[in-house]
Amino acid sequence: MASNINALLDKAEDPEKMIDQCLRNLNSDLGKVKSETASVMAEEQRTKRELDECTAEINKMQTYAMKAVQSGNDDDAKKFLERKATLTAKQSSLTQSYQLASQNAANMRQMHDKLVGDINQLESRKDMIKSKIAVAKTQERINSIGSSVNSANNSISAFDRMEEKADKMLDKANAMAELNKGPVDDMADLTAKYSDTSNIDDELAALKASLNQ
Repeated sequence: MASNINALLDKAEDPEKMIDQCLRNLNSDLGKVKSETASVMAEEQRTKRELDECTAEINKMQTYAMKAVQSGNDDDAKKFLERKATLTAKQSSLTQSYQLASQNAANMRQMHDKLVGDINQLESRKDMIKSKIAVAKTQERINSIGSSVNSANNSISAFDRMEEKADKMLDKANAMAELNKGPVDDMADLTAKYSDTSNIDDELAALKASLNQ
């Protein structure tokens, strides 16, 4: 049953509409990936900035401690070094956060770039697929026309057979009519030829005589 349903769905699917919808879905996904990638990259930049600021502050405390020692102020130097120690512990935590954020950003960029590449590849294939569909539709029309031509040829053959049958019927009817006439009486025509009693010359002479009167 599942196989039959899938077959019906495949038959009902319009390839052009399906590939357009597929690309729309992928571009929608790309928009979401872009937004998420931007957020992860922003997080990477934030942790990097905090780490750089902490490192700069540690260097500053080291410099101040050195100046305090040079000035003979050991107590001030200790305070700077204590602050440096606190910042160094924070630096370790910030370094871990930055490394994690950097890895996440790299992964998101990789997924983003792959999706962009896939979409570009499918866009190229889309034109090829639509071209194949156009050729297939043209072939279907040609096949349909070919069927019509074959049907016309069959009709012509049928007309030829009917015409031949009509000729046979006409020949048979003419032959039957000829047979129905019966034998020709030549003697009747011959006697009629010589039984004509009218004399044109005598009638002409009588007409002239009447006129002379």
